[in-house]
Amino acid sequence: MTYLFIADLHLSQEHPRLIQSFLELLKAYQHKNTQLYILGDWFNAWIGDDYHAEWLDQIVIALQQFNQNGNQVYFQVGNRDFALNKGFLNQFNGKLLPDTYQLDIANTHFRLEHGDALCTDDISYQRFKKVIRNPLLLSILRKTPLSFRSKLANGFRKKSKEKTQAKPYSIMDVNQHAVETVMENVDILVHGHTHRPHIHDVNGKPRIVLGDWREKTSEAMILEVNEEGQWQFKKWQIA
Repeated sequence: MTYLFIADLHLSQEHPRLIQSFLELLKAYQHKNTQLYILGDWFNAWIGDDYHAEWLDQIVIALQQFNQNGNQVYFQVGNRDFALNKGFLNQFNGKLLPDTYQLDIANTHFRLEHGDALCTDDISYQRFKKVIRNPLLLSILRKTPLSFRSKLANGFRKKSKEKTQAKPYSIMDVNQHAVETVMENVDILVHGHTHRPHIHDVNGKPRIVLGDWREKTSEAMILEVNEEGQWQFKKWQIA
């Protein structure tokens, strides 16, 4: 059994290299009895499970083959694809995980999450998240036309980029107290979101920050864990 953890791929039709790299990742691990955990921002934006496109169909077909080979895909929503639901995942028997999830491997307790909830100093973002993730609002949005949701998503991305450029890095990174609190009863914390891949020591425990998939550097930092709980933080080369 191989446990594989990735995050922040930001797949979209505008970045075919990233799509191809994800397909290559599936091929590389399809015969390793793999449990693949995608910890948010799998897609650059998600406007609804009723969205269909050729580039996305290609991904679904590859995931179906991945599942048929005895592998399993697990997904946690991120700040870019929080609207992704079981309708999409059911096409390849994917499993939707809660926002925080504890995975036990060989008596080692891993806490998995996207990572944005740990950025408690970014008060404006946390307020926005609370509103946009409201189940009632999401239910209403899912009933609106795809064209409306597409324009809305584009608008959110533009505003998010503008606000991000205006904020200091310290505010957009995780809060140390928040990290220490969630790690009290686990051995290892694994998350993404911040786009700052690194292994941090938190009171003798590792906090592993997965890397975003970067075309400029042609690499992404991923985490691989075996059945004995031994892990490797390794580079995945972007095709």
